[in-house]
Amino acid sequence: MYLRCCLMVLTLALPWAAQAKGLPSTNVAWRSAASEADIERDFALARAEHKPVLLYWGATWCPPCNQLKATLFSRQDFALLARSFVPVFIDGDLPGAQKLGQRFKVSGYPTTVLFNEQRAEITRLPGEVDAPQALELLKAGLAGGRPVRAVLADALAGKTLGADEWRALAYYSWDTDDGQLVAPADLASTLVRLAVACPAAESETRNRLWLKAIAASDDGQGVRVDAPLRERMLAVLADAGQSRALMDVLTNSPTEIVHALVEGDAAHEAAIVARYDTALRRLQADATLSRADRLGALAARVELARLDQPKDAVEVRLPAALRAELQAQVGRDDAEISDAYERQAVITEAAYALGRAGLWKESDALLKANLARSHSPYYLMSQLAGNARKLGHKDEALSWYAQAYAKSVGAATRLQWGSSYLAALVDLAPQDSARIEQTASQLLADAARDSGSFEGRSVRALQRAGAKLASWNAGGRHAPALRRLQARLDGVCAQAESAQRAACRTLFKPAAG
Repeated sequence: MYLRCCLMVLTLALPWAAQAKGLPSTNVAWRSAASEADIERDFALARAEHKPVLLYWGATWCPPCNQLKATLFSRQDFALLARSFVPVFIDGDLPGAQKLGQRFKVSGYPTTVLFNEQRAEITRLPGEVDAPQALELLKAGLAGGRPVRAVLADALAGKTLGADEWRALAYYSWDTDDGQLVAPADLASTLVRLAVACPAAESETRNRLWLKAIAASDDGQGVRVDAPLRERMLAVLADAGQSRALMDVLTNSPTEIVHALVEGDAAHEAAIVARYDTALRRLQADATLSRADRLGALAARVELARLDQPKDAVEVRLPAALRAELQAQVGRDDAEISDAYERQAVITEAAYALGRAGLWKESDALLKANLARSHSPYYLMSQLAGNARKLGHKDEALSWYAQAYAKSVGAATRLQWGSSYLAALVDLAPQDSARIEQTASQLLADAARDSGSFEGRSVRALQRAGAKLASWNAGGRHAPALRRLQARLDGVCAQAESAQRAACRTLFKPAAG
């Protein structure tokens, strides 16, 4: 699925409010960090004030980041709570930010981590939960929470944990920690162990662990749903309070959860899907949820309606009423949203949902109408490129990919968008040698301008580009072009920091031959 203030008088009185452009919110004294020196400064302040550090890692264009800005960071109760910690923001596009990302094991946007004064990680907040849940998790972490690594070790060793510690494990953002606590291959089975060990009295927490385990299971790894567990999960769907509390898992993983619940009980698939759809309808109508979350529930209903069709089908069969409901909801959201952050979060999700419903013209029209209203139109352009590609419109797709790259802003962002454009060129127009070489050269020019190009997300984008060029040059078909690119890369590597040169120099080696 596609991915989720202080009092005005107080805000206006603070000297940092006028300087908060580009920060996550204007109601909190965010400290921007992009270097080791910045981080040392921030943790020194935390030690001096005996406060933990809340580190937020994000990017301007990222829809879930914008959702956090619209629903959590702008809240008055968050601003008041921020007095209890040192709030630090790492913009992934700032020089040095990707190196910090590697240090703190943050790569996916957004990631929010609470550290104690000694830099041990207390908790990592999931970006998908709604703002009230995030606040409660943060409060629990601030109230003397132990480092999550120690809590996990005790849980797996069978030791007694408090309710807040079990909750911290259930709500830990396993998807954004780069496997630092549990290897990805072991995540599902670890979640099963935690679900089994969690006290029965902590029913909501235990149900979340089971749901996360089911969502993380694949090809029989992790959990195999037996009859008692199936009934337990169906009871969650039937219970309005439980399904509301577990909203993020239910809306983000409907396909995985239904497949697991149906396994070995296909005769009951229709009944299971119907109960799931009923739970999603309740969430869709829940006025306490944000627009993005309500739309996510409707988008999950679309996924349920597609269960019997190929995952990547372009022409899909959906009930006419469901399609009409989606169009109406998207139209209302588009007309009502006034906040730029919320618009970036909701419109991008809406366009994706329309595409999943087979409403490609409507998806394109929504994106095009919002290009001028988006603070990051290149993200919408990438979606337009993806739509055109799925429909087989190669020239249109490449045109949008090119525009998205040209309009992209920020060091890491330009490498990511440039890599995507290069990959599309290799896939859709492999015969266009001149444009492929020109785009790769521009990508290297972008890399040369950022000292962090061979760290974190940036180096992974360049590695994807190198792999694509290697496939394009299979059998030495484009060896002269790759030799020219390698020569340009050698010049970039000569200027790179010594610690980054090894990664730089091998980037195109397989491609150059």
